[in-house]
Parts: sequence; C-alpha cells; structure tokens
Amino acid sequence: MFAVVTPDTIHLSPGAVVRLPGSWQDYQALNEQLGDRSSPRIKYRDGEIILMAPLPEHGRKVSVIADVAKVLLDRLGREYEAFTPITMELPQESGIEPDYCFYIENWEAIAGKDRINWGVDPSPDLVVEIDISSYTDVNDYLPYRVPEVWLFRKNQLVIYRLQGDVSRQAASRLRYTVETNSRYFPNINVSEVVTESLKIAYERNTSTAIRELRRKLASEN
Repeated sequence: MFAVVTPDTIHLSPGAVVRLPGSWQDYQALNEQLGDRSSPRIKYRDGEIILMAPLPEHGRKVSVIADVAKVLLDRLGREYEAFTPITMELPQESGIEPDYCFYIENWEAIAGKDRINWGVDPSPDLVVEIDISSYTDVNDYLPYRVPEVWLFRKNQLVIYRLQGDVSRQAASRLRYTVETNSRYFPNINVSEVVTESLKIAYERNTSTAIRELRRKLASEN
C-alpha cells in the first residue's frame, strides 16, 4: 500500500520511510494529528520531517535490548528511570522519538515527573535505537547531548559515546565515536550479551533469554 500523508490521514506501510520538507509548525501539527499513536514515528531536523512505520521485528528487538540493559543495571545495583515511548523536543531545532531511554546518573532529576522540560531538565544518559529501515541517525542526539547511544543495525549493536566538552561547546562541535565498551558497563561486553540474548529470544522466547542472562551473570559472581 502507498504511503498517505494528508491533513486528515496518515498511513504508512510497515517499514516505509517518508521524508517531507516542513517547518517546526508543520511538525507540531503532524504530531498533534498522530496523537497517542505509536506508529508512525516522527522526527524533525533542519526543515525536514521524517515519518517511519516500524516493522514487526522492531518492537521485539527494542524490548529484548531494553531488558538486557535493565538486567545489567540491576546486577550493578544502579538506580535508574526508563521511558518508552517518549518525545524529545527542542523548539524550532529538533524533535525525535527514541525507541527506549534510560536515566542512570541523572535519574533523581526526573524521578516522579510527568513531563520533562527539554533544555532545562537533563537528557537521558542512554538511548537505545533499532534501525531497520535507515531511519535513525545517531547525530540526531547531538543537540540533546545524550552521553551514550546504542544503535542496533544489521544484527549488530554499536555503542556510540559523546565526545567533547558538553558544558561549553556547541552541539555542532560535539561528536559521537564508536566505542568497544559502554561507559555504564565498562567491564561487560554489551554487544556480545545483546547478540546472545537476541539469539535465544528468537530461538525460544524473550523470557528464556532474560532468565539465561541472569543465570550467567550469577554464575560469574
């Protein structure tokens, strides 16, 4: 089925990506039209609106990887807050919907809040993104200065870490670099853990994958 984007109807086939020229006001109008719908996803950058309808496998992978992060955080005894879905916005500049995000070092700043004031409240410490249809660009998170982004693409988890003086430099001077380890789990091969957990989830189910991960971590103590 063809993609349909009109003032009255928004419909995209699973996996479809639509790019439209548009203003911040156009983006807000489309967001209002979508309401609480989880699909399609929408983002805004540099005068462009991008819509994407996730494939069925998208949600499953997001769920498994987020569960892995929670297990690892629990193992380390870390406090955290987690959100999905969530819309991050900087008026006139950027609007984006991460698949999943975690507040780890800054969880206290947003604990109990119903709304987050972007540009005032801290951004998530960790964002998880699944990219199946070339919709995701890690640089979309530069304006928010997100310290770490996990991007799952082509069956591999890539860890991006923000480089530069976030307190002084403009977002245009910051950059993401590919790292081997996560800053939040420096002694754990997160990419390997995610790959193994997804393999078990697809061969059996998600609950088995998470139970196996918990058993493996417990045996290493």
